[in-house]
Amino acid sequence: MFPMDVASHHVALIGFMGAGKTSIGHELARRLDRPFVDVDAELERHHGLSIAEMFSERGERWFRNEEGQLTRSLLDRTDLAVLALGGGSVVQPETREALARRAVTALVEIDVDEAWRRVQVSATTRPLATDEAQFRSLYEEREPLYLETADLVVGDVDGAVLGLADIVVEYGAIGRLADLVPGESALSLVADGHVLELHPPHLGERLASTHTLPSGEEAKSISVCARLWDELRIDRSGTVVGLGGGTATDVAGFVAACYLRGIAWVAVPSTIVGQVDAAIGGKTGIDLARGKNLVGAFHLPVRVVIDPALLATLPAKQRAEGMAEVVKTGLLAGRDFWRLADRDMIRACAAYKAGVCLADPLEQGRRAILNLGHTFAHALEAAGGYTGPSHGDAVALGLRAALRLSERHLGLDPSVREEVEVVLPVDPAAVDAQAAWDAMAHDKKSRDGRLRFVLLAAPGRPVYGTEIPDEDVRAELERLVA
Repeated sequence: MFPMDVASHHVALIGFMGAGKTSIGHELARRLDRPFVDVDAELERHHGLSIAEMFSERGERWFRNEEGQLTRSLLDRTDLAVLALGGGSVVQPETREALARRAVTALVEIDVDEAWRRVQVSATTRPLATDEAQFRSLYEEREPLYLETADLVVGDVDGAVLGLADIVVEYGAIGRLADLVPGESALSLVADGHVLELHPPHLGERLASTHTLPSGEEAKSISVCARLWDELRIDRSGTVVGLGGGTATDVAGFVAACYLRGIAWVAVPSTIVGQVDAAIGGKTGIDLARGKNLVGAFHLPVRVVIDPALLATLPAKQRAEGMAEVVKTGLLAGRDFWRLADRDMIRACAAYKAGVCLADPLEQGRRAILNLGHTFAHALEAAGGYTGPSHGDAVALGLRAALRLSERHLGLDPSVREEVEVVLPVDPAAVDAQAAWDAMAHDKKSRDGRLRFVLLAAPGRPVYGTEIPDEDVRAELERLVA
């Protein structure tokens, strides 16, 4: 639901005094690449008075009327924004109706004790925060209205992004999957056979059929998809549930995108690659002999259910390979995600990617940054016939090449690459350099026969669409090959 709503609606933050709507709103707007509007600040700018002065000089009734009119006029604008609303804005029924019509509304949650503690720092500027008993009574009065108005409840910026993208990150989620798959229609489970044995999901009476996939890139073929299309018997109200690593969710999503011209699907990734990258953002696809992911579709899952507990059964080699996507995401975000504990690492990476995808759902601009290192990686995978190197090893190698080019063309500090080489130790790929170069020529990110690369000016400062001389690219590619 929410990924579709965000593309055509404002995002509005509501909540009690001290909840942090403004600080969360600033960062959320940056991630979604939208303007940020603080309604209280706009009121002060428009009237040339502080909120406290408006209350004392013109009264609360006048203030609520002005606040409501401004909020509704902002919601009626066609240029989509992230709005932080005043604590009492939801009191007016007209504003609640406008929010339901024009915004995805997130309640920034805070308990009353913490709210009272926070507002004491700025109590003189908050006319309704001078009396503790009145403050607590007001909280109890407004809380039901917040919950009635909100589409989702959040506690921080990552939670807001994940909620907007309808991504659940929860230990033990696989055990209550039946409750987490939206709707009541029949379900068809499309799962990696090995993962299905290790982590059989609980889908209850809604489960209509189960279909297994081979592990790895072998699953991403037109013959596997054709078999699944022949086997599926659910109607257009049904939902495909894709369980497994990145290849399994790629296939499940692509099958759902094409079956009956598109039915709903839910991604349940079981690997680090799937949980931080492949299952997020709605890019689905399969491989051709001449290149990776050359056939596919943008088809957003109605929900992504991430259970970090599934990572406990990952072989050490596969876990190490998955860390390549974590490092890539950390480089883009400018944060050392790879140093976090599993749950925090997965949550932070998933939230970062979800924000990029919400801002650019069809990869028409900034979403291209997620391909850092991948142009090299896909060429190495194709040259190895998708039997070696693995995706994770190829990405680790591709990051080295992209960072070396970043040093040469954007002045990136070499210490960034040196740390990546320590975190992601990997041997050169045992593939033919010419075959990798030929595969790179067919990369789907090329334009008019020219390859375009994602580079890094500094951690947190990716640059996309950069054309690099062929001789530099080929020299870096050959450094990756045994």
